[in-house]
Amino acid sequence: MPMPGLAGGRGTAEALRPLVDTVCGALAEGARDRGGPVPRGGPEGVARLVDQAAPDVLPLAGTGEHEALATLVHLMAAGAADPADALCAAHLHCPPLAVAAAADLAASALNPSMDSWDQAPAASALEARVTAALATLVYPDLPAPDALVTTGGTESNQLALLLARERAAGGPRVQVVCGANAHHSVQRAAWLLGLPQPIVLDTPAGVLDPAAVATALDQLPGRPLVVATAGTTDSGAIDPLPAIAHATGRHGAELHVDAAYGGPLLFSSREAAKLDGLQSAVSVTLDLHKLGWQPVAAGLLAVPDGTALRPLAHQADYLNATDDTEAGLPDLLGRSLRTTRRPDVLKLAVTLRALGREGVADLVDRVCDLAADLADRIERHPALTLHAPPAISTVLFRPTAATDEETAELRRRLLHEGRAVLGRARAGGRLWLKATLLNPHLRPDDLDTLLNLTTEGTTAR
Repeated sequence: MPMPGLAGGRGTAEALRPLVDTVCGALAEGARDRGGPVPRGGPEGVARLVDQAAPDVLPLAGTGEHEALATLVHLMAAGAADPADALCAAHLHCPPLAVAAAADLAASALNPSMDSWDQAPAASALEARVTAALATLVYPDLPAPDALVTTGGTESNQLALLLARERAAGGPRVQVVCGANAHHSVQRAAWLLGLPQPIVLDTPAGVLDPAAVATALDQLPGRPLVVATAGTTDSGAIDPLPAIAHATGRHGAELHVDAAYGGPLLFSSREAAKLDGLQSAVSVTLDLHKLGWQPVAAGLLAVPDGTALRPLAHQADYLNATDDTEAGLPDLLGRSLRTTRRPDVLKLAVTLRALGREGVADLVDRVCDLAADLADRIERHPALTLHAPPAISTVLFRPTAATDEETAELRRRLLHEGRAVLGRARAGGRLWLKATLLNPHLRPDDLDTLLNLTTEGTTAR
């Protein structure tokens, strides 16, 4: 077998281009063979596909580059839950833009490691510019906001709590206050960091009640950290940020906003007002692999001033020797808790340059409009019940005549048959189907098809 080629270097095109052609063909063939948003047959059916295509994943003798790519990429595509399919709308899992995926290929080929400047010269300089620009979206009136690139909301929320803990060093331990609607990563981060168990406030209306926040803060010493959410996982609801910011300010508490879902509304001049109050936060979580159309991972943690990130500084002589730093080589270790990390900034930079702020805003507006259209169709449908108008692009609904058990079984049946991928959420004491619309290419006919699938065999009572 010939020596395998390398992706980088001057021979990149010669080694990579024919393999990319094989990948593109396998992606297309796999999607065609899948025939829907998800493979039919459930877990058992997919396990059979894998057993048939890859009975030996560590053979003694290799099959060659093109065969391996053709077989296994075809398998992945045929067995995928494809977020680009019109009927795949369960999770905050977006279809990535082709231009972002192409940029990600370049990042993989060049393979910079973002833990020292001498491994990623251009990537580190580009990251500094892009993170500063995105932080300015959050804090437009401040002179030096900054942001860190993360793997997503979970890492960003953990970093936010870590920074709060370090700011409080020498004083009372930070007490986190959040709503029952907060992402699970908030409580997990408190556990990992050795902080007290968060005070979790009931959110019967789906959002934090500022009066309940104020009451909780009345009883807490020190500088508690209130975590608000701008785009909940279940319904996309946005906590009343201005009133919560007022309550935290009046009590001398700090505010972190988990805007992993809702943060990209800032690109849209029409939708950005939904995030008024965000600027009062000491840190803000953003994810551009949700409402930003990026391949995973593309998370950010924004802060109002880059000096807020100083507690993350760390020194390792082989990566950021003091004399190298003093001589002007940038120190990257304080830009993440990870050491080796990918240049995820490249796909962000390419997308922002290709589309501009207006282009990203157009995609945001489109999916918000699609969600409003879907909600309107549900309200007019005699056999369906809408939970509430969408705050962003998530719509909760259910067959009017169905019980919770029947609603859950309907979702599983559509998934097992490979016909639709819908999420599930509990709200108001009932189980709802969840459609998270992140595909800007959806058409009205796609919305009708989705609703028709959920009403087959049901009648309104």
